[in-house]
Amino acid sequence: MKRIEALAVLADLTSRHPVVVTCAATSRELASVKDADNHLYLLDAMGLAGSVATGLALSVDPAAPKVVGIEGDGSLFMNPNVLPTGGYLAPDNLLLVLLDNGVYGSTGALPTYSSRVGLDRLAAAAGWTTRVTDSADGLRAAFGDLLTVTGPAFLYARIEEGNAQGIEKLLIDPVTITGRFTRWLREAHAGTGGTGGTGGTGGTT
Repeated sequence: MKRIEALAVLADLTSRHPVVVTCAATSRELASVKDADNHLYLLDAMGLAGSVATGLALSVDPAAPKVVGIEGDGSLFMNPNVLPTGGYLAPDNLLLVLLDNGVYGSTGALPTYSSRVGLDRLAAAAGWTTRVTDSADGLRAAFGDLLTVTGPAFLYARIEEGNAQGIEKLLIDPVTITGRFTRWLREAHAGTGGTGGTGGTGGTT
């Protein structure tokens, strides 16, 4: 499964969810598949997708759809404290999806530690409910399963090495990204008990 294939599945599944997306190729590829107001792209903020998603999960209406973080293995290794922090704080409505290609895909494909250090096992040890997959169908099934979980959920998806070709740079101003995400979150879920909102489109890619 290629990263962009995994992101196409996730885009289809998360139209009502707040989605926090890690930087670089992951943000660009997701925006190329579907650029939506419910996507908070963390441009040039490597290692922080899980932290932002955890904080957001602690602050939104618990009845709203789960906050979904989309992270990469290299980024998570930069800030592995996300796992014990999430396990300790244990928000009920947090789902972190890890797309593991075993390399730092935006910096020459240097290898990460994931061939020898099991991030899914670290998550489980820290108190997350985990599922593992390496296919688009498995990703869809595991995502649906973890939506039923109370407490932090961790979806480990093994993907192929390599970035999608021909993807334009994500040139939306970070202030614009934050503003449209905040408006979407307020309109879709603030005080609504999790109803309404479909994740509209906006911005340019």
